[in-house]
Amino acid sequence: MSDNVKLLLVEDNPMVLGLLKGALAPLAKVNTASDSADALLKAIDDPPDVLVSDYRMPGMDGRQLMDKLKSRPATAGVAVILLATKSDIAEKLSGLSYPVDDFVEKPFFLKEATQRIKRLIDKISLEKMAKAAQSDGVLRGNLLQMNVIDLVQSLEMGRKSCSLTFTKKGEKCEMYFVEGQVTHASYGDLVGDPAVFKVLRWTDGNFEMNFEGKSAERTTELNTQGLLMEGLRLLDEANNAGDGSQSGGGSGSSAAPGKRSSEEEEDVLLDS
Repeated sequence: MSDNVKLLLVEDNPMVLGLLKGALAPLAKVNTASDSADALLKAIDDPPDVLVSDYRMPGMDGRQLMDKLKSRPATAGVAVILLATKSDIAEKLSGLSYPVDDFVEKPFFLKEATQRIKRLIDKISLEKMAKAAQSDGVLRGNLLQMNVIDLVQSLEMGRKSCSLTFTKKGEKCEMYFVEGQVTHASYGDLVGDPAVFKVLRWTDGNFEMNFEGKSAERTTELNTQGLLMEGLRLLDEANNAGDGSQSGGGSGSSAAPGKRSSEEEEDVLLDS
């Protein structure tokens, strides 16, 4: 849980509100409101870091709520995600006075919406951690706070330049970023893309992020998103091999072939 991030969730459909709150509660400190007027009062009383709001609501809609919050000094920095239909996004939410950080297109699957919102939560959490870093400019933490994939995605979203070092039981991986893109990585004898793929398997260990760290080496071929997508594909292959007849062929665990995992079974399509 990113306990340093406060999120205000606004939705007039009680079922959608309850499901989204349940999915987001493990990720941030979640406050809820069933209409924009209530949300505005709660935001003034306790300014959130993130606003997740339905666009179409009776009375004041999500866009008007966002405009009011952005115009107030205490809430001007709030990050915004709007839940809206494809047509509303294209026709009514273009050319906004204030930028929206992301849209979740309705109808949406709960799992997909949660993942999109989580990316923004992680980005803000990392920015807060960086501001609170020690005077040497190095941010230190462990992978129970934020895992490897979340850290890499957050640096990409924030277009950060830094070095990111992972350590675990004598093993070490170093990655270098320029404006959010991984330019060089090393892990023992591995360099470039294979080094990144290797560390994505880690579920524990420590990290150090140095915003002064630089490297002139350029060893990666894929961009950051490409590295993550290919790395996750390789992890899935390893997990599936581990569940198949060839025991020991991979690490981790996943659902058996042809069987949906419990997380997938719980995913629901939502509209409001």
